[in-house]
Amino acid sequence: MNSPKNKIIPGILRALIEAGFIIFLFYSNLLMGEYDKSGNGQHRSFIWVLNDIFTKSNFLIAVIAAFIGYLVFEFLRKKFK
Repeated sequence: MNSPKNKIIPGILRALIEAGFIIFLFYSNLLMGEYDKSGNGQHRSFIWVLNDIFTKSNFLIAVIAAFIGYLVFEFLRKKFK
């Protein structure tokens, strides 16, 4: 039988995976920006770069962006289904 519980857990898991991927893309973009022509990563250590990009404010921005991105993708998924 398909109980509601069997549909909720995969939905939550899919949301976490999609949000995690958006967060990964956010941080990889920040990391690439540190090694761009104007970034300080070229002149400082890799540990400094990690300390520079992994901040509370960046994490909050990443989580909010992931939540908004997930909602947009769900809307588009339902619209074009």
